[in-house]
Amino acid sequence: MSKTLIRGAQVLGGDVQDVLVDGETIAATGTGLPAGDATVIEAEGRILLPGLVDLHTHLREPGREDSETVLTGTRAAATGGFTSVFAMANTFPVADTAGVVEQVYRLGREHGYCDVQPIGAVTVGLEGRKLAELGAMHDSAAGVTVFSDDGKCVDDAVIMRRALEYVKAFGGVVAQHAQEPRLTEGAQMNEGTVSAELGLGGWPAVAEESIIARDVLLAEHVGSRLHICHLSTAGSVDIVRWAKSRGIDVTAEVTPHHLLLTDELVRSYNPVYKVNPPLRTERDVLALRQALADGTIDIVATDHAPHPHEDKDCEWAAAAMGMVGLETALSVVQQTMVETGLLDWAGVADRMSFAPARIGRATGHGRPVSAGEPANLTLVDPAYRGTVDPAGFASRSRNTPYEGRELPGRVTHTFLRGRATLMDGKLA
Repeated sequence: MSKTLIRGAQVLGGDVQDVLVDGETIAATGTGLPAGDATVIEAEGRILLPGLVDLHTHLREPGREDSETVLTGTRAAATGGFTSVFAMANTFPVADTAGVVEQVYRLGREHGYCDVQPIGAVTVGLEGRKLAELGAMHDSAAGVTVFSDDGKCVDDAVIMRRALEYVKAFGGVVAQHAQEPRLTEGAQMNEGTVSAELGLGGWPAVAEESIIARDVLLAEHVGSRLHICHLSTAGSVDIVRWAKSRGIDVTAEVTPHHLLLTDELVRSYNPVYKVNPPLRTERDVLALRQALADGTIDIVATDHAPHPHEDKDCEWAAAAMGMVGLETALSVVQQTMVETGLLDWAGVADRMSFAPARIGRATGHGRPVSAGEPANLTLVDPAYRGTVDPAGFASRSRNTPYEGRELPGRVTHTFLRGRATLMDGKLA
């Protein structure tokens, strides 16, 4: 079995230590560890984190391999420092049966540069009318624990209640795409001053907030776990904070792009900024950052949403919604949270590894960097500064809102159970 000695890294941004990886596990940590026959990585000035976990990724396979595949998506994940991703169910066919989730799971096992955990649909065909095979998907080889109709809201309160009741039996969680559909008909961007000036249909904050308010009450009534996908407004933060103060078992995520970008960018009419939920105001951005810092928002999740060139290089109204995000996520978090003093690197490890692994029950991930633990690790150079060039992305798609923007930090190495998937910034 191969051995690797990571020498002189700041573990979680704290003490400088050597970390010896032997096979699939961390064999030892400390100072002055002998290299012996191990490959040595000189890591002075770099941050060593547990492998990142993304609870919200769109891999598009099966059905939209022109956008992404399990192979290309997990290569992008490894480039961004992720060792585990949760693949959303809005594929073709929809991942609403044991057969489809097992297909995605097998593709991850056979071709993945990181672990792939399928997310099962809540309703058949994402149509919101009938519960999907929740128990069968959980009992399958994929062992599904997270269920979501992401891309669509489970807007029927009775269906949502039944889903929460069903998953409670085996400790699962329903991840809600909070969007009241009647309030967003024809919506193109955040409802506000900018939408009024541009003449684009507005997407009101209350469309998100009303669903979250309903669902936290349902979760309290049922006594089940609820997770809020891509929370994007200051009002949503207030509702989740209130729910947690009552002891309701709710968790929430924020995307990197909602931590950095605002609806002012839509003035360019560049469809790369078209996303669901839409980019919000500066006030919302600042509220989201503070909520992530104080723990009201539990995790960062990318909502990596790849699209082929023709689906974004068109007029705004016709463009698909979504942005790729796996390869830039950690850099955006460094800029918005670490360099602003809102989080330290231990906090980043919690929001991007420990907490998402805990919410999704990702066995072997989100573990301490200590002897005996699985060697799922990410090494970061925080001093790096570089301009984002999507031509060099590992993802099959290029729809990034950060093209030409300078971002800090770079993942130099990623290890999946001791095997290097990224070495010196290059895929292994």
